Amino acid sequence: MEKEENVIKYYVLCNKLKNVIRTGWKDWNVEKKRIESVAEHIFGVQMLAIAMKSEYQYDIDIYKVIYMLAVHELEEIYIGDLTQFVLSGEKKKKIGHEAVSEILDCLIDKKEIEGLILEFDDRKTNEAKFAFQCDKLECDLQCRLYDEENCVDLNNQESNTTFKDPRVQKFLKKGMSWSEMWLKFGQESYDYDNNFTKVSNYVINHNIKESIKNVEVNIWKDTYYYYYLLKILKRYY
Repeated sequence: MEKEENVIKYYVLCNKLKNVIRTGWKDWNVEKKRIESVAEHIFGVQMLAIAMKSEYQYDIDIYKVIYMLAVHELEEIYIGDLTQFVLSGEKKKKIGHEAVSEILDCLIDKKEIEGLILEFDDRKTNEAKFAFQCDKLECDLQCRLYDEENCVDLNNQESNTTFKDPRVQKFLKKGMSWSEMWLKFGQESYDYDNNFTKVSNYVINHNIKESIKNVEVNIWKDTYYYYYLLKILKRYY
């Protein structure tokens, strides 16, 4: 196979992740015109990693982390987004690694990329531990954003098997909101270090959409588009 064909084959395969909607949001009947795809999750977790490295000055190779996170969901091109409530971690790893091997068959760097995915799954190196925490926390941050937008009705979960899980119910019975439940679930389920725990707690206690309110206004005012739109509005109103 020609190198050009290898490049395009891999690109087209990965492009499919733009249309794989995150299973958790479907399970919880998130009501929003546009729901997060796996590809968007990959972007989000990479941006979170950059911010966490910046503010807490982790002694890690952030470029390796970004590469690791870029490929950590490749298996979902073939097997879809299987949650922990559907398939155990070890079973998912096995079929996931088989899928990744097939997906990467066209690339010269197959072994290097497979190595990064295995490192991520093993969670023994500092980079892998950091990347894993970013992966889990990012999901909870997106959950918080959906919750703040009132996208989930906890009274409309009859068909949601995850809703009935005892671990989930334990938190919901304490009167927690949907996102508070997931943030607390993450703190108990994953080996968050002190910094990730602090960020998680901050999100529990704050409306995170408010954190960018002034930033958005300033960006808007600093663009020529703002002045152009004002001229149009004055013309018609």
